[in-house]
Amino acid sequence: MAAEHPEAAKQLSVVAENVGSHLPEVGRDVAEYVIAEIPELKGDVTVIKILQASVAENVATLLHVFENDIPLDRIEGPAAALEYARRLAQRGISLSAMVRAYRIGHWRFLQWCLDELKRQDADEDLATATNRRMLQVSFGYIDRVTEHVIVVYQLERDHWLLSQTAARAARVRDILTEKNVDLNWAEPALGYRLRQHHLGLVAWLPTLTGGGEGLALLDRITNEIARKLGCPARPLFVPRDAILSWGWLPLGSRSDVSWKQLSDVVERSDPSVHVCVGSVGYGIEGFRSTHRQAVRTQELAAAADPAPQFTDFSTVAPIALMATNIDDMRAWVWGILGPLAVDDENSARLRETAQIFLDTGCSYTATASAQILHKNTVQYRIRKAEEIMGRPVQKGHTDLEVALHAVHYLGSTLLRARPA
Repeated sequence: MAAEHPEAAKQLSVVAENVGSHLPEVGRDVAEYVIAEIPELKGDVTVIKILQASVAENVATLLHVFENDIPLDRIEGPAAALEYARRLAQRGISLSAMVRAYRIGHWRFLQWCLDELKRQDADEDLATATNRRMLQVSFGYIDRVTEHVIVVYQLERDHWLLSQTAARAARVRDILTEKNVDLNWAEPALGYRLRQHHLGLVAWLPTLTGGGEGLALLDRITNEIARKLGCPARPLFVPRDAILSWGWLPLGSRSDVSWKQLSDVVERSDPSVHVCVGSVGYGIEGFRSTHRQAVRTQELAAAADPAPQFTDFSTVAPIALMATNIDDMRAWVWGILGPLAVDDENSARLRETAQIFLDTGCSYTATASAQILHKNTVQYRIRKAEEIMGRPVQKGHTDLEVALHAVHYLGSTLLRARPA
């Protein structure tokens, strides 16, 4: 990269001084532009006022950096910007909306500075160098400040969720355990309608994430799933601890859900998030049953190695209902599969072919098509699996089907270690 023009810093200082002479107008314009571009930020007078203060402080600080050539490592997030992050977290406004506001506001601010640089009518080399310096410093500032406010947002969101949902969690526990519940009391207390279809959800993280995300991350994925499924109201979100939450998605009169849509949302999200769901249920009994199914599925998924990112109860119902004791299930699987219950690649290939063979009604042709193999290869693998297990792979062997599906889902949790 070419050396910086010796007059670039001075020229940028002049630009900042002139733009700063219109500071109230610049701050107002940037704030209005951000609000117009991001619908989530509209409608709350308090939030808008704090946004305006945050924009004004950020604009003033960045112009001060330009004018006085201040190193960015000395800059902290303006107080109004930190308070704005906290207010957005408390109101459940998405983190992406906050970050987008910084990007959009940055662009609008740069338009003022670029227009002023053009008015300075500097020679081409100086104008280019000043422009480059302006972009380098301003992007560095935005990167530094947004990292800071993201941490503030995440910490506040976790704190807010825990403090605001303690009473709600107690009410949910009462509804899950008590037989006779007054719906006219329960629904207003929860802020959630029980006389509709529900989908129970459990979301969790294997460990605490960096930056204090925790519950805020689980809350975001729960709301994102609800939006994708077109839920008519906000989901009921109940933290259990810093890395696990329960949720209920309100489906209204709908009783069907696209599992593909749901899994796509989860698998495109943060890879550390895991989600399990029950089956759709109606009314207070459905509220309870879909939750029990989601919890049972989560217990199963947490035992799997590796743990899947998304699981719906309908896919693993027989295994989930059986797996009250993993040690007993492992012993049962070993008894069914025999030496084929070994954690190595060859056994895995044979188990996969045998499972697909049973799922396709013991069709060699369909299995070959599903695995993109020659029919003779499928026949060889089935014979080999039968030799190892000492039993046939054929219709009617429900225990073998269940054992193969259990291993497919739970992985090495149910297998013997490969011999040395």
